[in-house]
Amino acid sequence: MPQSRLTFGHIQSAFRKTIRNEHLLLVGLGLVVGCVAGAAVIVFREAIELIELSSFGFTTNMLARYELTVESWKLILIPAAGGLVVGLITWKLMPGGKAQGVADVVEASAMRAGQMSSRVGIVSALCSAISVGSGASVGREGPAVHLGASLAGWIARRLHLSRSLSRTLLGCGVAAAVSASFNAPIAGALFATEVVVGQYALKTFAPIVVASVAGTALSHIHFGEVSAFLLGDNHIASFWEFPAFIGLGIVAAVASIVMMQSIFWAQELSPRVKMPVWAKPAVAGAIVGVIAIWLPQIMSVGYGFVEWAILGQFDVQLLIAIGIAKIFATALCLGFGFSGGVFSPALVLGAAVGASYGLIAADVFPTLASGVGVYTVVGMGAVAAAVLGAPISTTLIIFEITGDYKLSLAVMLAIVVSTELTHHLFGASFFAETLRRRNVDLRDGFEAEVLDTIKVRHILDHGTNVVAETISMETPISDIREKLSASTTGELFVVQPTGELYGTITLHDCGVTLFDSDCNDLLRAADVARLHPPVLNEGDNLGAAMRVMRESGEDHIAVLRDPHTKVFTGCVHHRDVMMAYNRALLKVRHEEHNQ
Repeated sequence: MPQSRLTFGHIQSAFRKTIRNEHLLLVGLGLVVGCVAGAAVIVFREAIELIELSSFGFTTNMLARYELTVESWKLILIPAAGGLVVGLITWKLMPGGKAQGVADVVEASAMRAGQMSSRVGIVSALCSAISVGSGASVGREGPAVHLGASLAGWIARRLHLSRSLSRTLLGCGVAAAVSASFNAPIAGALFATEVVVGQYALKTFAPIVVASVAGTALSHIHFGEVSAFLLGDNHIASFWEFPAFIGLGIVAAVASIVMMQSIFWAQELSPRVKMPVWAKPAVAGAIVGVIAIWLPQIMSVGYGFVEWAILGQFDVQLLIAIGIAKIFATALCLGFGFSGGVFSPALVLGAAVGASYGLIAADVFPTLASGVGVYTVVGMGAVAAAVLGAPISTTLIIFEITGDYKLSLAVMLAIVVSTELTHHLFGASFFAETLRRRNVDLRDGFEAEVLDTIKVRHILDHGTNVVAETISMETPISDIREKLSASTTGELFVVQPTGELYGTITLHDCGVTLFDSDCNDLLRAADVARLHPPVLNEGDNLGAAMRVMRESGEDHIAVLRDPHTKVFTGCVHHRDVMMAYNRALLKVRHEEHNQ
């Protein structure tokens, strides 16, 4: 028998088959995106540390226990200078003069088919690195997520991927960024599916898991297999403590709501402050620096404070002061133009709330209460989950960091209480509320995306060819009577000599005049036409068409070439609009589920 030999042709054929297999292709792309996003997060974190070392001479985590004596002028000048640089960069280079974050990733996934700008992502990451490195009270995980998603979007755009595949790659970038930040691959994958992609289909989940593992592997190679926090030995003393954890969940919900609302208040206040936009972050940085003279723990991400709080190194009064100051500083920084996330501030606030709650619980029930570290970790999870609106992935982050099953049960219980209470009193999450204030409703994200992709001109070209019957302004009433009687739509469109729409005529518009023979030679179309009827433009989308039809109650809507010339080009029927919507919906559903 002749021996089969492996030739280049065989390899090429196998590669082509792999490319044609969308599932394998997506997993391969997930690996690529995971490596790219993971490497980008490593560079981002190193940039933050480099800026800290260049400006302060040490990392800001060392300020947690007043281990270093820093001149007051440095604490004020460095954040102010960082704010000035960030303000100038965003003012010159960013759309709307603001850096972007996780909310924009969620919006891109829900409303823009995963399309994001890599340029905006890189500039936002630069601004965030400067913000965190100069001591602003903002987080680093949100910018890392945005950076990973932006790079994933760039790859999807260069490969001309479909809407469904682009959204999946976006989730891959997010998963890799989260896992590289916390050495938590499971939590990274679930955060991407829970917060960004919004579905757990195998086709979507498999590449996201691969990307998350890739991000974790790169993080392990560069930083070593170390936990995000040094937790010490913390165990729950008794299951009788679980009612106390429910109480902590309630307190955490209140703290979360106060912090989120404070940020939005600051964002509303900022435009009213009469000063150049680029100067506002500098002023915010200076104020944070003044507070840091007494409470340096509020600066930057604050993870040094978190570790010392877990070890029980602060008293109740100082913890409460740090928590209040952290809320104020974070709201000021994010409201006045610094770039960064809310996850790190939420962890710091949660640590302050949990540690102070634990110290009080130990005084009230000294024989039942666990160590303060347990309450600190539970508080961190409860506040972070309420702010992010991600109870599952936050629970898994805590579990992967601690490896303690019983502690994870306590965290889960507090998270359920805090997220449910926050949802009822405030909203789904900080990101959802941010988008709501932009008039973006995530509940209709999938349908809104479909409605936005279909234009009215497409319906005109591919509809059931409803004939738009036009007449001139000088058409006599006798001719109008005949045309309306023979019309299939029951509506005539009155057009000016220049082609512009003048008005419409229906039986209702004419009334008894239509049947009065004495008016045959007296009235013209211009006399009985309804002026300013509801209209659409060819460039309007399907959502606009459905809204106009719903508000007007009419089945036929006139279509103009554009809002400036107002040239009449036809009409659309309600039936055609609904058929176009159903076709687009079925097409996208097919892409999503690969049926």
